[in-house]
Amino acid sequence: MAEAKKKKGLISHGMAAQNRKARFDYAIKDTVEAGLVLKGPEVKSLRLGRATLNEAWAGEREGEMWLFNAYIPEYQGGVLSRFEPRAPRKLLLKKKEIVKLQAVVARQGATLVPLDIHFNDQGRAKVTLGVGEGRQKQDKRSYIADRDWARDKARLMRARG
Repeated sequence: MAEAKKKKGLISHGMAAQNRKARFDYAIKDTVEAGLVLKGPEVKSLRLGRATLNEAWAGEREGEMWLFNAYIPEYQGGVLSRFEPRAPRKLLLKKKEIVKLQAVVARQGATLVPLDIHFNDQGRAKVTLGVGEGRQKQDKRSYIADRDWARDKARLMRARG
């Protein structure tokens, strides 16, 4: 029997892109997983793990949720179809989830921040959105101090046995 060939460097399931700075800049209260409408070359580019979410944000447009300013570079493996790297991409959520997120953003002044893009077990691209509030400079300092103390404490406990 011939075994299926596995291509090097491709992500079949797992993390494709991550916004690591989002958890530092925002206090994330809740997370929501949403599907992502993509074209074929965009999926291929995501599977190579070249996307970035550093300046991305999610918002509402005409009653639907969209992912704005996410950078997915053009796929270089062939010229099937061209796409805009920073084009808005539609998020797939149920109507109740959309209404709930709109209410939280309007009432509490929260922000929808994309935390990561990953592939689920079925190979579909998903976005994890975080509902968060922006941190002030002093909040960031206390976050750093708490994180450093937790690391030092773990190091001390390991040293003591």
